[in-house]
Amino acid sequence: MGIEIERKFLVIGDGWRRNVSGTHYAQGYLARGNGNTVRVRLAGTNAFLTIKGPVSGISRMEFEYPIPFEEARQLLSLSEGSVIEKTRYKIPFGVHTWEVDEFRGKNIGLLIAEVELSDPGEEVILPAWIGREVSGDPRYYNSNLSLHPYAEWSDRIE
Repeated sequence: MGIEIERKFLVIGDGWRRNVSGTHYAQGYLARGNGNTVRVRLAGTNAFLTIKGPVSGISRMEFEYPIPFEEARQLLSLSEGSVIEKTRYKIPFGVHTWEVDEFRGKNIGLLIAEVELSDPGEEVILPAWIGREVSGDPRYYNSNLSLHPYAEWSDRIE
């Protein structure tokens, strides 16, 4: 069984931008219910179908499968809500690799950093550009951002 253990934070400042190049992502949600999601994602020249279970703390079941790029592109047209557009940057820091997502489209202005862990209690050293933790806030889940984009929030932080 695949388990994703992840913490999410808002990003502050531009200190993370040094010597990084990003990958364009487009992802949409084909099904959701009872905390489960089925996602299709284009990541650069690769494509994936991902099934995620309900969140429990900072963990959830996750199963991801590579699929043909053209099929994924077609599946995106079946998405519920808007397609999430973002650039993902991978930044090594300490023993972890952080993923910073710079959102585009209806979620422009949102910067989220994620770090995947091997255990929910694992200690994480936070880079200086890490802001408030949003791990437990469902508004920041990509599946929710596709239905309730950041640009529409009345209490967004910029």
